Amino acid sequence: MDTFTAVADPTRRAMLDLLVKGERPAGDLVAAFPAISQPAVSKHLRVLRNAGLVSVRVHAQQRIYSLQPKALTELDAWIAKYKVFWSERLDALERHLSKKEEIEK
Repeated sequence: MDTFTAVADPTRRAMLDLLVKGERPAGDLVAAFPAISQPAVSKHLRVLRNAGLVSVRVHAQQRIYSLQPKALTELDAWIAKYKVFWSERLDALERHLSKKEEIEK
């Protein structure tokens, strides 16, 4: 599964949000999603692992998951193409607001 498909699911994005704060045992991730069964959480983690977004290591009886930020470079490169539009729009808004302030004075 590719990176874009993996992050398309809101549960998987929420898991990445938790992992950006640091590595976590699988049990913590299961506990963070009480509305989802343990097998479903495991499937989401498998998708993230297969996409290269997370890695897992075994520590005693636990599986510890951590974010692999290198895999996010594909997303960042895609988004970077659109950042120019944000800057242009924000610059236009700033000009509009400045003109409006001058008129109101």
